[in-house]
Amino acid sequence: MLIKRRAGWDMPENQATPESVFLNRRQLMAAGAGLIAGAALPGAAAAQSADPTVDLYPAKRNAAYVLGVPQTAEEDAANYNNFYEFGMSKDIVDASKRLATRPWNIQVDGLVEKPFEIGFDDLIRKLPIEERLYRFRCVEAWAMAVPWTGIPLKSFVALAKPLAGAKYIRFETFMNPRVAPGQNQRWYPWPYTEGLTIAEATNELPLLVTGIYGKPLPTQHGAPIRLITPWKYGFKSVKSIRKISFVAERPKTFWEGLQASEYGFWANVNPAVPHPRWSQASEQILGSRERRPTQIYNGYGEQVAGLYKGLEGEKLFM
Repeated sequence: MLIKRRAGWDMPENQATPESVFLNRRQLMAAGAGLIAGAALPGAAAAQSADPTVDLYPAKRNAAYVLGVPQTAEEDAANYNNFYEFGMSKDIVDASKRLATRPWNIQVDGLVEKPFEIGFDDLIRKLPIEERLYRFRCVEAWAMAVPWTGIPLKSFVALAKPLAGAKYIRFETFMNPRVAPGQNQRWYPWPYTEGLTIAEATNELPLLVTGIYGKPLPTQHGAPIRLITPWKYGFKSVKSIRKISFVAERPKTFWEGLQASEYGFWANVNPAVPHPRWSQASEQILGSRERRPTQIYNGYGEQVAGLYKGLEGEKLFM
């Protein structure tokens, strides 16, 4: 007889707040802005309006991943985003629509049996996608909880067939200053890069996200494909991935290269370790005035704490 024990962060799915369904003036204005941007950049508008993967959504929800907190309203999650390629504010929805997400190829190289390049639309039909409810914790001490859809990263790793010498995975986003004005700021080490160990990447939690709220991923969330590592601070979850490299040495990541004293490689959530400029003991709930205590590993310690045994000398947290 199989007895399933709930994780400490688990709760019944029917207690999660349902998704907000909305269509407001802001969205209409954003759509219009996207068309204008498309006129300036040929092909961009068509790329955003005719998503060839829409038939895959909503994907089947994996019942093993549920929330211990209310689900964030779609409107709140859609309109509060960090995407420095398109600006320093959280209001980058309109600007992000300049990014054409078709065609979109992902290069896979480094220590793999055979380097290859694959189109996003081929990848999403090659490996099964599923929906998971995950909490998300930003290093800026705000938090949300949303339904992501995507490919388990460990499935992609299996597809890539890394060699024994591959110890890390390096992720790299797009580079196009013509559509992403932030990339003209030369004091940033563009393009955006991030990294995980192979052990982290093959854990059950990391997801190559392709959708949110039962629909394809919009540009402000990192379309067409991004990473989600729910036990780490959000800056580890690189957006709009163009290149995935399997490497032997630990890669220097974007924020680590810019300010290593504030943004480390590991960046695991820990309420007891403050950021140098603010506390991480609590978090502001997106779309609410509520603050709640931060959980170690964002509540996913049961799944990931074992990854860090023997690494006590590392700066695993901020």
